[in-house]
Amino acid sequence: MHVLILGGTTEARRLAELLHGTSGLRVTSSLAGRVASPRLPLGAVRVGGFGGAEGLAAWLREHAVDVLVDATHPFAATISFHAARAATTAHVPLLALRRPGWAPVEGDLWHDAGSLAEAAELLPSLGRRVFLTTGRTGLEAFAALDDLWFLVRAVDAAEGPAPARMEVLLDRGPFTLEGERELLLRHRVDVVVTKDSGGAATAPKLTAAREAGLPVVVVRRPPVPEGVPVAAGPDEAADWIEEQVRRPHLPTFPDAG
Repeated sequence: MHVLILGGTTEARRLAELLHGTSGLRVTSSLAGRVASPRLPLGAVRVGGFGGAEGLAAWLREHAVDVLVDATHPFAATISFHAARAATTAHVPLLALRRPGWAPVEGDLWHDAGSLAEAAELLPSLGRRVFLTTGRTGLEAFAALDDLWFLVRAVDAAEGPAPARMEVLLDRGPFTLEGERELLLRHRVDVVVTKDSGGAATAPKLTAAREAGLPVVVVRRPPVPEGVPVAAGPDEAADWIEEQVRRPHLPTFPDAG
């Protein structure tokens, strides 16, 4: 059985590790290629896009993929919907592997936003020195906020239109609570912007913001395509794949619309 895992997330790498060497399984991990030096998973790896849903469906057929796992970043909505369409077209069962989102606790000063544009609209009323942790893409949404200063943390250098008053910090998680406390203090940050990515690697900034009494704008993640089953972690995903192996015939994937 050939399993294709989409994504270079921590969960995707862990799933590839769990499945590596399993008798009767061939595992391929697919990375988008947007990060210059990605952390590679165990096993076979391909890098680059597929050419939309049609291209992915063709790849699934050509390489005899039996199971597709969408373990991309929770905000990679485009590839997730392409995966759903491709799985339906190629009649391949699809599982979405999504780490749980964050939940506010007592003391948090969270402000909900449905998009980066909504987050940008909220900022002028919340602070003047912004710690922006939404990645290198999407900076255009904040480009018109000339009165605000931004500390942008990303794995790779920023691209496209960006705020005029901006400092870029190239770094990769996991981050420590002590490090996040020091960063907020050193840069005199008074508001934090983050996507609801979930997971522990970047969560310490939320604790540091809560301790400092800082507001945090949290951008909601897009929904998983309708009809796609979801696993909350790599172990659960591995169990789901094992169920597919035990079945005499693979299930028919539900219509994703």
